[in-house]
Parts: sequence; C-alpha cells; structure tokens
Amino acid sequence: MGTFIAIVLAAVLTNNFITAKTYGICPFLGVSKKTSSAVGMGIAVTLVMVLATLVTYPIYTYVMIPLHIEFLEIIFFIFIIASLVQMLEKIIQKLSPSLYGAMGIYLPLITTNCAVLGVTELVIGDMSNIIGAASMNVGWAVLYALFAGLGFTLVMIIMSGMRERLNCYKLPKAVSGFPIAMVTASFICMAFMVFTYITI
Repeated sequence: MGTFIAIVLAAVLTNNFITAKTYGICPFLGVSKKTSSAVGMGIAVTLVMVLATLVTYPIYTYVMIPLHIEFLEIIFFIFIIASLVQMLEKIIQKLSPSLYGAMGIYLPLITTNCAVLGVTELVIGDMSNIIGAASMNVGWAVLYALFAGLGFTLVMIIMSGMRERLNCYKLPKAVSGFPIAMVTASFICMAFMVFTYITI
C-alpha cells in the first residue's frame, strides 16, 4: 500500500512532469488557452503514456535486454509512441472533429512529447529514489504512467482555468499573451513545490 501511495503522490504532485520536470511544456503553453482543449490534450497524453508504457516495458525487459540491444531503446520507443499517436489521432478525428481541430498541430506533436518518452524511459530505470520501491514491474510501470498522465492533465486544467480567468481582465499590452502565460506557469510551479515536502 505504501508503494501505491508513493507512486500516486510522486507522479501527480512531487515529481509532476510539468511542474517538477518541465516535460511537455509545448502543449502546456500551446493548448491551455481553453479548458476543453486542455482536458482533451491531457486525456490524449495520459492514454498515450499508459499504452506506450504497456508496450515498451515488456519489449525492453523481455526482448531488448536478452538480445543486448538496450542501446536502441530510444529508437524503439519513439517508433512505438509514433504508431500509438497516429492511431489515437485517427480515432479523435473520427469521434470528435471539434477536439481534433482544437488540438491542431499539438496532437501529432505528442509523438515527440518529452513527457511521453520520459515516462517510458523513467520506468525502465531505477525508481527507488522516486517511489521507494526496490524494483519496477509492468504493473507499477503502467500505474506510474497513468498517474503521471493524470498529473499532467491536472496542471493543464489549472493553467487553462487561470488563463480563461485572465482573459476577463484588460491587461497591459506588455504582459498580455505569452508573457502573462509564463508568469502564470511560474506561479503554478512554485505552488506545486510545497508538495516536495511530503514524506511517506
């Protein structure tokens, strides 16, 4: 139970991929203007994280390690992630054209999103310093990917809500647009720093 709680807290709060690791900043700033788009992007990234981890972890553990081709992991992982994103893109385009249009170029960019690649790389390494577990298995890996995606989605929603609220005010030209988005992002990251003091 302690490992489960450690994974959840680490993935969502203390080691959040956006606020702590600064992974996935491109969609974080580009798709967070509207909450609906932010939620859609968060769900898409979470789904790709889980599927990519579910596929890459067994391939790395049971195929690449026995064949001693671990040095090809990034090439394999990017190929797998790209295939999953293409599949997801077609599904979203078919089921929700409006969401597909709102995501624009950022949906194909999930292929090279460092948050997705980061979670697949992180779970094949030593996780003891993050979750307190001696070793990772496919169950813990997928669980970590799920909550890392939910943490990503949470921060996307917070950012989009704040940006929508800021749009109600008339801001000075010098800070409107991208500058105020960066200031907002900085305050969100500082707010999440308090969770680094959580101990299990």
